Amino acid sequence: MTFPLKTILIDDEPLALSRLRRLLEKHQDTFVIVSEARNGAEGLVEIDKHNPEVIFLDIEMPLLNGFEMLAKLTKMPLVVFSTAYDQYAIRAFEENSVDYLLKPVENERLLKTIDKIRNILNAGFKTGESKNPYSDNLLRLLEEMKPKKEIFSLSVKSGDRILLIPLTEITHFEAEEKYVFLNTLDGQKYLLNYTLTSLEEKLPAHYLRISRGGIVNSHHIKEIQKHFNGKYLVVMRDRKVSQLQSGSTYTEVIRHLLDN
Repeated sequence: MTFPLKTILIDDEPLALSRLRRLLEKHQDTFVIVSEARNGAEGLVEIDKHNPEVIFLDIEMPLLNGFEMLAKLTKMPLVVFSTAYDQYAIRAFEENSVDYLLKPVENERLLKTIDKIRNILNAGFKTGESKNPYSDNLLRLLEEMKPKKEIFSLSVKSGDRILLIPLTEITHFEAEEKYVFLNTLDGQKYLLNYTLTSLEEKLPAHYLRISRGGIVNSHHIKEIQKHFNGKYLVVMRDRKVSQLQSGSTYTEVIRHLLDN
């Protein structure tokens, strides 16, 4: 990676965009502005077209915000946020992105960003690393900051009908070979189009993964029995009084339940 760095500015505020452009043009030994965009959707197009090494990115924008845009990138450039976020979020940006600039951006603060970028790239060249050292951290940050959509039911097929099963009526999920089944308090069993891993991400916190093949609703556990080799049997309150065996790597989950 050689200087000046191909740079794209992405901001929906014309005044903020022009101010940042004027500041960066004072540092042509570091940045060459190859494009600008007014929202995340335009930003994706310009990034794909120009393959920049650095982007200066606003967060709150129409169509796609900064986080949503970054989540769609297959190759992560160095990212400098321009933001008015609160202190908690700023600390997260500071740890996981190249830098953040509070609006209105000042030249003195921009100089610190330039130093940081140069240090990152110099460190990368010294160790022979061409990969953006912040890309993995930034992707993790984006995942953590995604708002989780609260769900109250899951849809299942029953013949020609689509049923909505309330989460309050679901006792557990079990994987059988390549299939995942939903089980209810009244003893019904339905085939699902989800993996257990995707269910873990969607379900509320009281749904607990207790084995590679099982997730239980802790609100409907009847009892927990000790089993062989440090494992446990989790007995449910459904009509079948279903029993699920815990996995050896999920012992801490069961112990936490027993401590509560």
